[in-house]
Amino acid sequence: MTDYVVQAIGVERAEADRLRSHYWRQYGTTLAGLMAEHDLDPDPYLHAVHQVDMSHMDPDHELAAHIRSLPGRRIVYTNGSAPYAERVLAARGLTGLFDAIYGVEHAGYRPKPEQAAFETIFAKDGIKAENAAMFEDDPRNLAAPHAMGMRTVHVAPDPHEAEHIHHHTDDLTGFLARLV
Repeated sequence: MTDYVVQAIGVERAEADRLRSHYWRQYGTTLAGLMAEHDLDPDPYLHAVHQVDMSHMDPDHELAAHIRSLPGRRIVYTNGSAPYAERVLAARGLTGLFDAIYGVEHAGYRPKPEQAAFETIFAKDGIKAENAAMFEDDPRNLAAPHAMGMRTVHVAPDPHEAEHIHHHTDDLTGFLARLV
């Protein structure tokens, strides 16, 4: 991402890294900041920054089994692109387990944590927030779903105490095993 910022707006690497971090904090994603402050075309950015080697990822058959056993619709909603999410799912052996995959492009390039982004995706998918749960590694991306009535699960090594987080786990597979 930093390299893309260097090329896209013509700044030195240290400044690009500072801006990348600033945009992430201020706008929710680097992309949103680049769009807001530099009128950047999002599609070339999404394509470029998601050319990531997945060879270090291994399939997780146990996680796949627990996801498969969850009731109801299962969707992926990411601030990355849908094609990138599909590549990650394939690398982890999770292809075919989700009913829909939504990237930031499906929310009109509005990122989580913006409530409008969630509202767009939930409307596209017909999600009733009060009947759903959101699993997320960035705690700020759980505030809007919580406010909309969802159960929220923070998935990260370090717990984050906040009113909008119902559950925390550093072991998604174990957490899902206890659910079903």
